[in-house]
Amino acid sequence: MELDELLHHAARVASAYRSSLDERPVARSVDLQALAAALGGPLPEGPTPAVQVIDELVAGVDDGLVATPGPRYFGFVIGGSVDAAAAADVLTAGWDQCAFNATLSPAAAAAELAASGWLKELLGVPSTASVGFVTGGQEANTVGLASGRHHVLQQAGWDVERDGLAGAPRVRIVAGSERHATIDRALRLLGFGTAAVEEAAAGPNGAIDTDDLRRVLAAGPAGPTIVCLQAGNVNTGAIDDLLVGGELAREHSAWVHVDGAFGLWASASPAHRHLTAGAELADSWAVDGHKWLNVPYDSGFALCAHPEVQAAAVSYTAAYLTGQGEGPPMTADLTLESSRRARGFATWAALRQLGRSGVADLVDRCCAHARRFADGLAAGGAGITIANEVVLNQVLVGFGDDARTDRIVDAIQRDGTCWMGATTWRGRRLMRIAVSNWSTTEADVDRSIEAIIRIASKER
Repeated sequence: MELDELLHHAARVASAYRSSLDERPVARSVDLQALAAALGGPLPEGPTPAVQVIDELVAGVDDGLVATPGPRYFGFVIGGSVDAAAAADVLTAGWDQCAFNATLSPAAAAAELAASGWLKELLGVPSTASVGFVTGGQEANTVGLASGRHHVLQQAGWDVERDGLAGAPRVRIVAGSERHATIDRALRLLGFGTAAVEEAAAGPNGAIDTDDLRRVLAAGPAGPTIVCLQAGNVNTGAIDDLLVGGELAREHSAWVHVDGAFGLWASASPAHRHLTAGAELADSWAVDGHKWLNVPYDSGFALCAHPEVQAAAVSYTAAYLTGQGEGPPMTADLTLESSRRARGFATWAALRQLGRSGVADLVDRCCAHARRFADGLAAGGAGITIANEVVLNQVLVGFGDDARTDRIVDAIQRDGTCWMGATTWRGRRLMRIAVSNWSTTEADVDRSIEAIIRIASKER
Protein backbone atom coordinates (compact mmCIF):
# COMPACT_ATOMS: atom_id res chain seq x y z
CA MET A 1 0.00 0.00 0.00
CA GLU A 2 1.33 3.43 -0.92
CA LEU A 3 1.91 5.99 1.82
CA ASP A 4 -1.02 8.16 0.70
CA GLU A 5 -3.46 5.26 0.90
CA LEU A 6 -1.99 4.09 4.22
CA LEU A 7 -2.43 7.47 5.87
CA HIS A 8 -5.95 7.79 4.51
CA HIS A 9 -6.72 4.34 5.88
CA ALA A 10 -5.48 5.33 9.35
CA ALA A 11 -7.43 8.61 9.18
CA ARG A 12 -10.64 6.76 8.26
CA VAL A 13 -10.22 4.45 11.25
CA ALA A 14 -9.60 7.40 13.58
CA SER A 15 -12.59 9.27 12.17
CA ALA A 16 -14.85 6.24 12.58
CA TYR A 17 -13.73 5.94 16.20
CA ARG A 18 -14.49 9.60 16.93
CA SER A 19 -17.87 9.26 15.23
CA SER A 20 -18.72 6.30 17.49
CA LEU A 21 -17.95 8.06 20.77
CA ASP A 22 -21.54 9.04 21.52
CA GLU A 23 -22.80 5.46 21.56
CA ARG A 24 -19.87 3.20 22.46
CA PRO A 25 -19.43 2.25 26.13
CA VAL A 26 -17.24 4.86 27.79
CA ALA A 27 -15.08 2.05 29.18
CA ARG A 28 -15.09 -1.74 29.14
CA SER A 29 -13.88 -4.23 31.71
CA VAL A 30 -10.81 -5.79 30.11
CA ASP A 31 -8.03 -8.19 31.06
CA LEU A 32 -4.93 -6.04 30.66
CA GLN A 33 -2.59 -9.01 30.39
CA ALA A 34 -4.75 -10.60 27.71
CA LEU A 35 -4.84 -7.31 25.83
CA ALA A 36 -1.05 -7.08 25.98
CA ALA A 37 -0.68 -10.72 24.97
CA ALA A 38 -2.78 -10.12 21.85
CA LEU A 39 -0.29 -7.44 20.82
CA GLY A 40 2.79 -9.31 22.00
CA GLY A 41 4.45 -12.61 21.27
CA PRO A 42 7.91 -13.02 19.75
CA LEU A 43 9.27 -10.04 17.86
CA PRO A 44 8.83 -10.82 14.12
CA GLU A 45 12.05 -11.83 12.38
CA GLY A 46 11.37 -9.66 9.37
CA PRO A 47 9.32 -6.70 8.17
CA THR A 48 5.51 -6.64 8.20
CA PRO A 49 3.47 -4.71 5.61
CA ALA A 50 2.51 -1.33 7.08
CA VAL A 51 -1.24 -1.72 6.48
CA GLN A 52 -1.19 -5.08 8.26
CA VAL A 53 0.57 -3.44 11.21
CA ILE A 54 -2.12 -0.78 11.44
CA ASP A 55 -4.96 -3.30 11.18
CA GLU A 56 -3.40 -5.53 13.84
CA LEU A 57 -2.97 -2.55 16.14
CA VAL A 58 -6.59 -1.45 15.70
CA ALA A 59 -7.94 -4.94 16.29
CA GLY A 60 -5.68 -5.52 19.27
CA VAL A 61 -6.46 -2.38 21.25
CA ASP A 62 -10.12 -1.64 20.46
CA ASP A 63 -11.56 -3.20 23.63
CA GLY A 64 -9.06 -1.26 25.70
CA LEU A 65 -9.85 2.17 24.29
CA VAL A 66 -11.55 4.46 26.80
CA ALA A 67 -13.84 7.06 25.28
CA THR A 68 -12.06 9.95 27.00
CA PRO A 69 -12.63 12.21 23.95
CA GLY A 70 -16.37 11.53 24.20
CA PRO A 71 -19.20 13.54 25.74
CA ARG A 72 -19.78 11.40 28.85
CA TYR A 73 -16.27 11.00 30.20
CA PHE A 74 -16.04 13.07 33.38
CA GLY A 75 -12.80 11.86 34.95
CA PHE A 76 -9.44 13.53 35.63
CA VAL A 77 -10.43 17.02 34.34
CA ILE A 78 -9.56 16.19 30.75
CA GLY A 79 -11.37 17.19 27.59
CA GLY A 80 -11.49 15.65 24.15
CA SER A 81 -9.75 17.50 21.35
CA VAL A 82 -11.85 19.76 19.14
CA ASP A 83 -11.91 18.75 15.49
CA ALA A 84 -9.42 21.28 14.17
CA ALA A 85 -6.93 20.42 16.92
CA ALA A 86 -7.25 16.69 16.25
CA ALA A 87 -6.72 17.24 12.54
CA ALA A 88 -3.75 19.54 13.21
CA ASP A 89 -2.24 16.84 15.38
CA VAL A 90 -2.46 14.44 12.44
CA LEU A 91 -0.55 17.01 10.40
CA THR A 92 1.93 17.42 13.25
CA ALA A 93 2.74 13.72 13.08
CA GLY A 94 3.03 13.85 9.31
CA TRP A 95 5.19 16.98 9.24
CA ASP A 96 7.43 15.45 11.92
CA GLN A 97 8.97 18.74 13.03
CA CYS A 98 11.33 19.20 15.97
CA ALA A 99 10.34 22.41 17.77
CA PHE A 100 13.62 22.90 19.62
CA ASN A 101 14.22 26.27 17.98
CA ALA A 102 13.39 28.38 14.95
CA THR A 103 16.39 27.05 13.04
CA LEU A 104 15.09 23.48 13.26
CA SER A 105 11.54 24.50 12.38
CA PRO A 106 10.54 28.09 11.62
CA ALA A 107 6.99 26.80 11.13
CA ALA A 108 6.78 25.29 14.63
CA ALA A 109 8.26 28.42 16.20
CA ALA A 110 5.86 30.68 14.31
CA ALA A 111 2.83 28.65 15.42
CA GLU A 112 3.97 28.94 19.06
CA LEU A 113 4.53 32.69 18.75
CA ALA A 114 1.10 33.27 17.22
CA ALA A 115 -0.73 30.98 19.64
CA SER A 116 1.09 32.41 22.66
CA GLY A 117 -0.29 35.87 21.90
CA TRP A 118 -3.83 34.53 21.81
CA LEU A 119 -3.29 32.54 25.01
CA LYS A 120 -2.10 35.59 26.91
CA GLU A 121 -5.13 37.57 25.78
CA LEU A 122 -7.51 34.86 26.96
CA LEU A 123 -5.78 34.15 30.26
CA GLY A 124 -5.36 37.78 31.24
CA VAL A 125 -1.61 37.70 31.75
CA PRO A 126 0.75 40.48 30.62
CA SER A 127 1.34 40.62 26.88
CA THR A 128 5.08 40.70 27.55
CA ALA A 129 5.06 37.33 29.33
CA SER A 130 6.90 34.35 27.88
CA VAL A 131 5.05 31.13 27.04
CA GLY A 132 6.73 27.74 27.04
CA PHE A 133 4.78 25.01 25.24
CA VAL A 134 5.27 22.09 27.62
CA THR A 135 3.88 18.60 28.13
CA GLY A 136 1.30 19.54 30.76
CA GLY A 137 0.69 20.85 34.24
CA GLN A 138 3.57 18.96 35.83
CA GLU A 139 6.20 20.46 33.56
CA ALA A 140 4.52 23.87 33.68
CA ASN A 141 4.59 23.89 37.49
CA THR A 142 8.20 22.72 37.50
CA VAL A 143 9.27 25.45 35.08
CA GLY A 144 7.37 28.10 37.04
CA LEU A 145 8.93 27.07 40.34
CA ALA A 146 12.38 26.76 38.76
CA SER A 147 11.94 30.33 37.53
CA GLY A 148 10.95 31.43 41.01
CA ARG A 149 13.93 29.61 42.52
CA HIS A 150 16.27 31.41 40.13
CA HIS A 151 14.79 34.82 40.82
CA VAL A 152 14.57 34.80 44.61
CA LEU A 153 18.06 33.34 45.01
CA GLN A 154 19.51 35.75 42.46
CA GLN A 155 17.99 38.57 44.51
CA ALA A 156 19.80 37.12 47.52
CA GLY A 157 23.11 37.06 45.62
CA TRP A 158 23.16 33.32 44.90
CA ASP A 159 23.61 31.64 41.49
CA VAL A 160 21.61 28.44 41.90
CA GLU A 161 22.23 27.23 38.35
CA ARG A 162 25.99 27.32 38.96
CA ASP A 163 26.26 26.53 42.67
CA GLY A 164 23.18 24.44 43.40
CA LEU A 165 21.27 24.57 46.67
CA ALA A 166 23.98 23.34 49.02
CA GLY A 167 24.93 26.36 51.10
CA ALA A 168 22.30 28.58 49.46
CA PRO A 169 20.08 30.90 51.49
CA ARG A 170 16.96 29.09 52.64
CA VAL A 171 13.97 29.56 50.36
CA ARG A 172 10.57 29.65 51.99
CA ILE A 173 7.87 27.79 50.04
CA VAL A 174 4.37 28.83 51.11
CA ALA A 175 1.38 26.99 49.64
CA GLY A 176 -2.18 26.05 50.46
CA SER A 177 -2.94 22.76 52.17
CA GLU A 178 -5.03 21.66 49.16
CA ARG A 179 -2.43 22.38 46.48
CA HIS A 180 -2.11 19.88 43.65
CA ALA A 181 0.36 17.03 44.05
CA THR A 182 2.38 18.24 41.05
CA ILE A 183 3.55 21.18 43.16
CA ASP A 184 5.10 18.74 45.66
CA ARG A 185 6.63 16.68 42.88
CA ALA A 186 8.18 19.80 41.36
CA LEU A 187 9.63 20.73 44.75
CA ARG A 188 11.20 17.27 44.99
CA LEU A 189 12.69 17.54 41.52
CA LEU A 190 14.03 21.04 42.19
CA GLY A 191 15.84 20.00 45.36
CA PHE A 192 13.63 21.78 47.87
CA GLY A 193 11.87 18.67 49.16
CA THR A 194 8.28 18.52 50.30
CA ALA A 195 9.19 19.26 53.91
CA ALA A 196 10.05 22.80 52.81
CA VAL A 197 6.37 23.65 52.37
CA GLU A 198 4.83 25.99 54.93
CA GLU A 199 1.11 25.32 54.63
CA ALA A 200 -1.69 27.84 54.78
CA ALA A 201 -5.07 26.38 55.65
CA ALA A 202 -7.86 25.99 53.12
CA GLY A 203 -11.33 27.42 53.50
CA PRO A 204 -14.62 25.48 53.41
CA ASN A 205 -14.57 24.91 49.64
CA GLY A 206 -10.83 24.28 49.28
CA ALA A 207 -9.54 27.75 48.38
CA ILE A 208 -6.64 29.09 50.41
CA ASP A 209 -7.57 30.94 53.61
CA THR A 210 -5.98 34.34 53.01
CA ASP A 211 -6.05 35.21 56.71
CA ASP A 212 -4.00 32.11 57.41
CA LEU A 213 -1.75 32.92 54.45
CA ARG A 214 -1.10 36.29 56.07
CA ARG A 215 -0.27 34.54 59.36
CA VAL A 216 2.10 32.04 57.72
CA LEU A 217 3.95 34.71 55.79
CA ALA A 218 4.34 36.89 58.87
CA ALA A 219 5.52 33.99 61.05
CA GLY A 220 8.66 33.26 59.06
CA PRO A 221 11.87 35.18 58.58
CA ALA A 222 12.39 37.70 55.80
CA GLY A 223 14.27 36.28 52.84
CA PRO A 224 13.79 34.41 49.54
CA THR A 225 10.15 33.34 49.36
CA ILE A 226 7.92 31.62 46.80
CA VAL A 227 4.15 31.65 47.26
CA CYS A 228 2.09 29.06 45.38
CA LEU A 229 -1.55 29.96 44.68
CA GLN A 230 -4.12 27.85 42.89
CA ALA A 231 -6.76 28.51 40.26
CA GLY A 232 -8.95 25.43 40.31
CA ASN A 233 -8.94 23.04 43.25
CA VAL A 234 -8.74 19.59 41.71
CA ASN A 235 -11.65 18.35 43.85
CA THR A 236 -13.96 21.33 44.19
CA GLY A 237 -12.90 23.72 41.43
CA ALA A 238 -12.41 26.50 44.00
CA ILE A 239 -10.07 29.34 43.02
CA ASP A 240 -7.84 31.06 45.56
CA ASP A 241 -8.35 34.78 46.09
CA LEU A 242 -5.53 35.68 43.70
CA LEU A 243 -5.86 39.40 44.33
CA VAL A 244 -5.48 39.26 48.11
CA GLY A 245 -2.98 36.40 47.92
CA GLY A 246 -0.89 38.21 45.35
CA GLU A 247 -0.87 41.43 47.36
CA LEU A 248 0.13 39.59 50.55
CA ALA A 249 2.97 37.90 48.71
CA ARG A 250 4.14 41.21 47.31
CA GLU A 251 4.36 42.63 50.84
CA HIS A 252 7.01 39.97 51.49
CA SER A 253 8.77 40.44 48.11
CA ALA A 254 7.79 36.87 47.23
CA TRP A 255 7.65 35.25 43.83
CA VAL A 256 4.03 34.29 43.10
CA HIS A 257 3.32 31.14 41.11
CA VAL A 258 -0.25 30.27 40.11
CA ASP A 259 -1.11 26.65 39.37
CA GLY A 260 -3.99 27.33 37.01
CA ALA A 261 -4.05 23.99 35.22
CA PHE A 262 -7.75 24.19 34.44
CA GLY A 263 -9.15 27.00 36.59
CA LEU A 264 -7.24 29.83 34.94
CA TRP A 265 -9.35 29.23 31.82
CA ALA A 266 -12.16 30.96 33.73
CA SER A 267 -10.35 34.17 32.71
CA ALA A 268 -11.51 33.53 29.14
CA SER A 269 -15.17 33.82 30.15
CA PRO A 270 -16.73 37.23 30.86
CA ALA A 271 -19.19 35.44 33.14
CA HIS A 272 -16.47 33.77 35.24
CA ARG A 273 -13.53 36.15 34.88
CA HIS A 274 -14.15 37.71 38.29
CA LEU A 275 -13.04 34.42 39.88
CA THR A 276 -9.48 34.94 38.63
CA ALA A 277 -9.15 38.64 39.49
CA GLY A 278 -5.58 39.32 40.55
CA ALA A 279 -4.04 36.61 38.37
CA GLU A 280 -2.11 39.33 36.57
CA LEU A 281 -0.17 40.03 39.79
CA ALA A 282 1.62 36.67 39.59
CA ASP A 283 5.12 36.06 38.27
CA SER A 284 4.46 32.66 36.72
CA TRP A 285 1.47 30.58 35.73
CA ALA A 286 0.94 26.91 34.86
CA VAL A 287 -1.93 26.03 32.50
CA ASP A 288 -3.02 22.85 30.72
CA GLY A 289 -4.17 22.79 27.12
CA HIS A 290 -5.45 19.21 27.15
CA LYS A 291 -7.90 20.14 29.86
CA TRP A 292 -10.26 23.00 29.12
CA LEU A 293 -8.87 24.13 25.78
CA ASN A 294 -9.59 20.63 24.44
CA VAL A 295 -6.41 20.02 22.49
CA PRO A 296 -4.69 16.60 22.27
CA TYR A 297 -2.63 15.31 25.18
CA ASP A 298 0.97 16.43 25.67
CA SER A 299 -0.03 20.08 25.78
CA GLY A 300 0.53 22.61 28.54
CA PHE A 301 1.80 26.16 28.95
CA ALA A 302 4.43 27.56 31.30
CA LEU A 303 4.00 31.33 31.37
CA CYS A 304 6.30 33.82 33.07
CA ALA A 305 6.07 37.58 33.51
CA HIS A 306 9.87 37.75 33.27
CA PRO A 307 11.03 35.97 30.08
CA GLU A 308 14.71 36.38 30.90
CA VAL A 309 14.18 34.66 34.25
CA GLN A 310 12.38 31.70 32.70
CA ALA A 311 15.16 31.29 30.15
CA ALA A 312 17.89 31.61 32.79
CA ALA A 313 16.22 28.92 34.88
CA VAL A 314 15.70 26.22 32.22
CA SER A 315 17.52 26.98 28.94
CA TYR A 316 20.89 25.72 27.79
CA THR A 317 23.17 25.98 24.80
CA ALA A 318 26.04 24.00 23.37
CA ALA A 319 28.67 24.44 20.69
CA TYR A 320 26.86 22.19 18.21
CA LEU A 321 23.50 23.98 18.50
CA THR A 322 22.72 26.38 15.68
CA GLY A 323 20.37 29.25 16.42
CA GLN A 324 20.27 28.77 20.17
CA GLY A 325 21.01 31.63 22.55
CA GLU A 326 20.23 34.21 19.86
CA GLY A 327 17.43 36.77 20.14
CA PRO A 328 14.62 36.79 22.73
CA PRO A 329 13.85 33.58 24.65
CA MET A 330 11.48 31.26 22.81
CA THR A 331 10.66 27.60 22.08
CA ALA A 332 13.07 25.32 24.01
CA ASP A 333 14.54 28.22 25.99
CA LEU A 334 11.31 28.13 27.99
CA THR A 335 10.82 24.38 28.56
CA LEU A 336 12.63 21.34 29.96
CA GLU A 337 12.81 19.58 26.60
CA SER A 338 15.16 19.47 23.63
CA SER A 339 13.58 17.14 21.08
CA ARG A 340 10.25 18.84 21.39
CA ARG A 341 7.10 17.82 19.58
CA ALA A 342 5.60 20.70 17.62
CA ARG A 343 2.57 20.94 19.89
CA GLY A 344 1.94 24.57 18.92
CA PHE A 345 0.18 23.53 15.71
CA ALA A 346 -2.74 21.89 17.54
CA THR A 347 -3.01 24.74 20.05
CA TRP A 348 -3.09 27.29 17.22
CA ALA A 349 -5.78 25.25 15.43
CA ALA A 350 -7.99 24.97 18.53
CA LEU A 351 -7.78 28.70 19.24
CA ARG A 352 -8.38 29.56 15.58
CA GLN A 353 -11.42 27.29 15.41
CA LEU A 354 -12.98 28.42 18.69
CA GLY A 355 -12.05 32.09 18.74
CA ARG A 356 -12.54 34.25 21.82
CA SER A 357 -16.29 33.65 22.06
CA GLY A 358 -15.90 29.92 21.44
CA VAL A 359 -13.49 29.45 24.33
CA ALA A 360 -15.77 31.50 26.59
CA ASP A 361 -18.77 29.44 25.53
CA LEU A 362 -16.87 26.21 26.17
CA VAL A 363 -16.06 27.32 29.72
CA ASP A 364 -19.59 28.56 30.39
CA ARG A 365 -21.28 25.42 29.05
CA CYS A 366 -19.09 23.12 31.13
CA CYS A 367 -19.84 25.15 34.25
CA ALA A 368 -23.57 25.08 33.48
CA HIS A 369 -23.41 21.31 32.95
CA ALA A 370 -21.68 20.90 36.32
CA ARG A 371 -24.48 22.82 38.04
CA ARG A 372 -27.03 20.71 36.16
CA PHE A 373 -25.30 17.58 37.49
CA ALA A 374 -25.39 18.92 41.04
CA ASP A 375 -29.05 19.97 40.88
CA GLY A 376 -30.21 16.79 39.17
CA LEU A 377 -28.36 14.44 41.51
CA ALA A 378 -29.35 16.35 44.65
CA ALA A 379 -33.01 15.96 43.64
CA GLY A 380 -32.63 12.30 42.75
CA GLY A 381 -32.87 10.75 46.20
CA ALA A 382 -31.11 7.38 46.61
CA GLY A 383 -28.96 8.82 49.40
CA ILE A 384 -27.13 11.17 47.04
CA THR A 385 -25.62 14.39 48.39
CA ILE A 386 -23.46 17.15 46.90
CA ALA A 387 -20.37 17.84 49.01
CA ASN A 388 -19.00 21.06 47.49
CA GLU A 389 -20.07 24.47 46.34
CA VAL A 390 -20.06 24.22 42.55
CA VAL A 391 -18.10 27.23 41.31
CA LEU A 392 -16.65 25.89 38.05
CA ASN A 393 -16.82 22.47 36.44
CA GLN A 394 -16.22 20.19 39.44
CA VAL A 395 -18.89 18.34 41.43
CA LEU A 396 -18.28 16.11 44.45
CA VAL A 397 -20.99 13.52 45.06
CA GLY A 398 -21.51 11.42 48.18
CA PHE A 399 -23.56 8.26 48.52
CA GLY A 400 -23.48 7.82 52.29
CA ASP A 401 -20.63 5.85 53.79
CA ASP A 402 -17.27 5.38 52.06
CA ALA A 403 -17.80 1.73 51.20
CA ARG A 404 -21.12 2.41 49.49
CA THR A 405 -19.60 5.30 47.55
CA ASP A 406 -16.79 3.10 46.25
CA ARG A 407 -19.25 0.36 45.27
CA ILE A 408 -21.43 2.82 43.37
CA VAL A 409 -18.50 4.45 41.58
CA ASP A 410 -17.25 1.02 40.52
CA ALA A 411 -20.73 0.08 39.27
CA ILE A 412 -21.02 3.35 37.33
CA GLN A 413 -17.70 2.74 35.63
CA ARG A 414 -18.68 -0.83 34.72
CA ASP A 415 -22.09 0.29 33.44
CA GLY A 416 -20.46 2.19 30.58
CA THR A 417 -22.98 5.03 30.25
CA CYS A 418 -20.53 7.52 31.72
CA TRP A 419 -17.26 7.51 33.65
CA MET A 420 -16.43 9.33 36.87
CA GLY A 421 -13.61 8.68 39.30
CA ALA A 422 -13.50 8.55 43.08
CA THR A 423 -11.52 10.84 45.35
CA THR A 424 -10.96 11.46 49.04
CA TRP A 425 -11.70 14.98 50.23
CA ARG A 426 -11.72 16.11 53.86
CA GLY A 427 -11.45 12.47 54.93
CA ARG A 428 -14.49 11.35 52.97
CA ARG A 429 -14.78 9.15 49.88
CA LEU A 430 -16.67 10.92 47.11
CA MET A 431 -17.35 10.63 43.40
CA ARG A 432 -15.75 13.44 41.41
CA ILE A 433 -17.42 14.77 38.27
CA ALA A 434 -15.24 16.95 36.06
CA VAL A 435 -17.03 18.46 33.05
CA SER A 436 -14.38 19.54 30.55
CA ASN A 437 -15.43 18.31 27.10
CA TRP A 438 -16.56 20.55 24.27
CA SER A 439 -18.98 17.92 22.94
CA THR A 440 -20.96 17.31 26.15
CA THR A 441 -24.62 18.33 25.85
CA GLU A 442 -27.45 18.70 28.35
CA ALA A 443 -28.77 15.40 27.02
CA ASP A 444 -25.46 13.74 27.93
CA VAL A 445 -25.68 15.17 31.43
CA ASP A 446 -29.29 14.01 31.87
CA ARG A 447 -28.48 10.55 30.53
CA SER A 448 -25.61 10.31 33.00
CA ILE A 449 -27.74 11.55 35.91
CA GLU A 450 -30.35 8.88 35.13
CA ALA A 451 -27.68 6.16 35.09
CA ILE A 452 -26.16 7.34 38.39
CA ILE A 453 -29.54 7.46 40.16
CA ARG A 454 -30.52 4.06 38.74
CA ILE A 455 -27.30 2.47 39.97
CA ALA A 456 -27.38 4.22 43.36
CA SER A 457 -30.97 3.10 43.91
CA LYS A 458 -29.89 -0.52 43.58
CA GLU A 459 -26.87 -0.16 45.88
CA ARG A 460 -28.61 0.13 49.21
